[in-house]
Amino acid sequence: MTKRTSAKYKIDRRMGENIWGRPKSPINRREYGPGQHGQRRKGKLSDFGLQLRAKQKLKGYYGDLTEKQFRRIYAEAERVKGDTGENLIGLLERRLDAVVYRAKFVPTVFAARQFVNHGHVKVNGKRVNIPSYRVKEGDVIEVRDKSKQLAVVLEAVALAERDVPDYIDADHSKMTATFVRAPGLSDVPYPVMMEPNLVVEFYAKN
Repeated sequence: MTKRTSAKYKIDRRMGENIWGRPKSPINRREYGPGQHGQRRKGKLSDFGLQLRAKQKLKGYYGDLTEKQFRRIYAEAERVKGDTGENLIGLLERRLDAVVYRAKFVPTVFAARQFVNHGHVKVNGKRVNIPSYRVKEGDVIEVRDKSKQLAVVLEAVALAERDVPDYIDADHSKMTATFVRAPGLSDVPYPVMMEPNLVVEFYAKN
């Protein structure tokens, strides 16, 4: 098992939830946390614990971002007018790796980061290999011609377990996707409940 895959499942086990809704998640087999005391450790979480967990879950969902990256996105969400929690979700969903994942060009968020890194994606006709690149409304994201027949791409398109959300207009025959608009929390098809309001509380106090 690669480091990435084991990291992915570790996050699921730690959270006690199948945060990507994947059929292979260990949570589908074992509801308890990792380690020899995992079955006993189900105490009631404090407010701080709940806020920290909400942050770790959101951070983990987007490919286990570093604290520095995540805090920077949060600081930006706070600066923009409107609800900070909603802004945070909008900014996370505008990451190029998130859009590639949502458009079903690849099966997982981790694969999306690698896919962008390896130069398989173009934005408005130009190659972009930065996963954190921020797409704008109307941007057209496409898989490069040479990459369209990659096994990872064909596997993702055939996945029945998730749909492309309505803020992305994807055309799988051409392997292109247009980013229509930045979504709010209710627009994003998270398989588990995300609580950006608790993330806001966490950063407000720490």
